[in-house]
Amino acid sequence: MNPLAARQEPKAGDPAPPVNQTPVFRVAPASLIILVGLWLAIYFAGVFTPPLLDDVDTIHAEAAREMLLRHDWVTMYTNGLRYLEKAPLMYWGLAASYELFGISDWSTRLPLVLGLLALVLATYWLGGYAFGERGGFLSGVVLVTSIGPYIFTRFLIPDALVALWLTISYYFFLRSLEEETPSRLTCWGFAAACALNVLTKGLIGLVFPIGTIGLYLLLTGNLRHLLKLRLISSTLVFFVLAAPWHILAAIRNPAQGQARGFLWFYFVNEHIMRFLNKRVPPGYDTVPLVLFWAFLVLWLVPWAVFLPQALRGVPLRWRLLRAPMDRRQKANLLFLLWALVILLFFSFSTRQEYYTIPALPGVALLTGGWLSRESGADASEADRRAGRIGSLVLMVVCVLAAALGLALLSLTHPPPPGVDLADLLKKNPQDYDFSLGHVLDFTPQALGMFRGPLLGASLSLLLGTTLNWRMRRRGRPPWGNTALALMMVALLTCVHVSFARFSPILSSYDLAVAIQKKYQPGDLIIIDGEYHQASTLNFYTHVPVRVLHEPSGNLWYGEKFPDAPHVFETPQSFAILWSGPARVFLWTDQEDPKELAGMRRFLLARSGGKAIFTNRQP
Repeated sequence: MNPLAARQEPKAGDPAPPVNQTPVFRVAPASLIILVGLWLAIYFAGVFTPPLLDDVDTIHAEAAREMLLRHDWVTMYTNGLRYLEKAPLMYWGLAASYELFGISDWSTRLPLVLGLLALVLATYWLGGYAFGERGGFLSGVVLVTSIGPYIFTRFLIPDALVALWLTISYYFFLRSLEEETPSRLTCWGFAAACALNVLTKGLIGLVFPIGTIGLYLLLTGNLRHLLKLRLISSTLVFFVLAAPWHILAAIRNPAQGQARGFLWFYFVNEHIMRFLNKRVPPGYDTVPLVLFWAFLVLWLVPWAVFLPQALRGVPLRWRLLRAPMDRRQKANLLFLLWALVILLFFSFSTRQEYYTIPALPGVALLTGGWLSRESGADASEADRRAGRIGSLVLMVVCVLAAALGLALLSLTHPPPPGVDLADLLKKNPQDYDFSLGHVLDFTPQALGMFRGPLLGASLSLLLGTTLNWRMRRRGRPPWGNTALALMMVALLTCVHVSFARFSPILSSYDLAVAIQKKYQPGDLIIIDGEYHQASTLNFYTHVPVRVLHEPSGNLWYGEKFPDAPHVFETPQSFAILWSGPARVFLWTDQEDPKELAGMRRFLLARSGGKAIFTNRQP
């Protein structure tokens, strides 16, 4: 029996459901087992390796570690300095994981991958409510096996959690449209999900659902529905959950010294000024607009080829929008607006590749709803033909990609034993402000270290898409979906292996281990650059580090508070420390650091294009 076949196929003799009526949704244990199994194979299997990365991975992990160490669940600290730019919910989850399981790589990743599992199950539930059990199941399969959620849960960012709360929010809203008088559970559940989203990533947790729902009600001429949502009590529920942390953070971090306090930094600088690309200090570069929109489709690979067919089910004509709609039509319109509002919002703001991740469940649901129609016994010939065309396009693209991969494989050779991957890469530091900027560093020589994953990925694409096409040609779409899902399990396994091999470039873990072996109380660890470039040293050694750089980046604002510890060094103060009595470990990504010109130094360790020098004989 096909494990991804429809769970609710009608039996012989069963009456057919009325036209345009959504089947009754009942959770199928087999669907849950398959979805959890896919999550285990793709996500949970990767929580143990590789070591955590520099930048957001260990910056956020360190904030949670210091939260637990200080027993302060209101004001976050990183490297001993106040870290006020982020909402706290993800850090609370990390700190709780550390309390339960200890501080480790896997306990750091556990809350986020559990959040991803919750997102997959919430997508299943919402899809089941909108399209029936089969539609919910396929929506969950699409999401858990797409490439985007996987890539952007490899490091600690909260966007998958934002997607979770949005999914729950839209479930309650869709449910409210079906109720003559929306219940307290429905209205308060929506308010609670919005509050949790605000505690996850700030005001966008409120802007996105309000913008999407407001646009939906405006287009459908149903703005009066807002009056049914128990606005007073729902608003009270929202503030009861969302307000206490913000109030306490403002009280405990008032304006003092050169710091203008929590309220200015969090709401003005990190929300308004960031949206206007005037944040101080400047943040990441902005992805080009066309590329940003294209990423939403790219992150849905391989299922993106079925999205154009799915969009045909969205009621977009004016007369359809103003006419009574069944639940499927309402859901399709809501899911499209869900994605469009997020894309439009960031079109006028700063943009990173992963900012589209909260929109992915919406397009996954659209796609899963269409796949359920195509897989049904009563599917139209037009749907079956559209599935075959999409599968053919996917096969052609992936066969070409596999051919390219195999051609590259034939041109590469295994590198000599012991070679450092960093020596085989071409550095492009001007692109590292983008999340995937290091992809541009690869050279044919560097690809020689990835021959196994390259072969596995090429064969996966070749076999998976060919089988999918053949199954759909034979009128067996569920088997085609099975082939694509298994292909993605194999492909994402290859991605994980490659990520682990590339991790020394993105992490200073090996250098932190080298320091730990020699570190004695009173020694100093100094980063020659910005803190985020080597934040791994701080997290793994549990030792506050000094930074040989002007105040900048994640530590810039915390340094302005009068109680801030001494962190930043100047070239002059560094020279005094280097020649002083304390042992100094200097992290650098330079072959010959100018700060050490003319000074005695000893190389302690080198890894991933980075090195540790010390002023004492190791």
